[in-house]
Amino acid sequence: MTSRLPQWVEYGAFVLAFIAGSVNAVGLMGFEHQAVSHMSGITTLVGTGLLTPQFSTLLHLLTIIASFVVGAAISGLILHGTKLQLGGRYGIALYVECVLLLGAALLLLRTENAGHYLASAACGLQNAMATTYSGAVVRTTHMTGLFTDLGLMIGSRMRGEPFESRRAILYLLIIVGFLAGGTAGAWLFLMIGFHALTVAAGLCFLAAFGYRVTRRFWEGAAA
Repeated sequence: MTSRLPQWVEYGAFVLAFIAGSVNAVGLMGFEHQAVSHMSGITTLVGTGLLTPQFSTLLHLLTIIASFVVGAAISGLILHGTKLQLGGRYGIALYVECVLLLGAALLLLRTENAGHYLASAACGLQNAMATTYSGAVVRTTHMTGLFTDLGLMIGSRMRGEPFESRRAILYLLIIVGFLAGGTAGAWLFLMIGFHALTVAAGLCFLAAFGYRVTRRFWEGAAA
């Protein structure tokens, strides 16, 4: 399936991974070392927190998880089906993510915890959007699955099976994008604090606009 993906998907995946890496870096540096682009760490904190339960902390962590699910639900509401096509409503989903990140920045600058929840919802929306357009092939908000798949591909190649170079390139682009976004997000947080999320929101807006332009170009070329 990956070999048939159009090239704009690779560019888009890199940008989305960059955004997610940036938001996650802000979360790690500004939310008491809590990642918001994936829920494994938060769920672990909930589990360990049950040993010495503090209601306010557990409620906060559970709300972050619930917000991620709500963001994914919004993506499912906006998008329809799992077939990759330029006619999809990905631009709308990116505009919504932009609004969520702007809201998160505004609330966090006011030291309100609700900003954590909007940031988590934005990541949930983005991750579900990636899942929608390519099944489990592209996840842009966490890297565990990509590293696992790369390891499986290398093992299969050592066994003599063909190596899917296009798939590997796509995964590496996402990993590099996430890494670069994490570096940029950390640097921006040190420079401007939670205003760094407005930069991520701006990238979402540009990605949505770029998608719209690309869609019109290809539709015009096909006409």
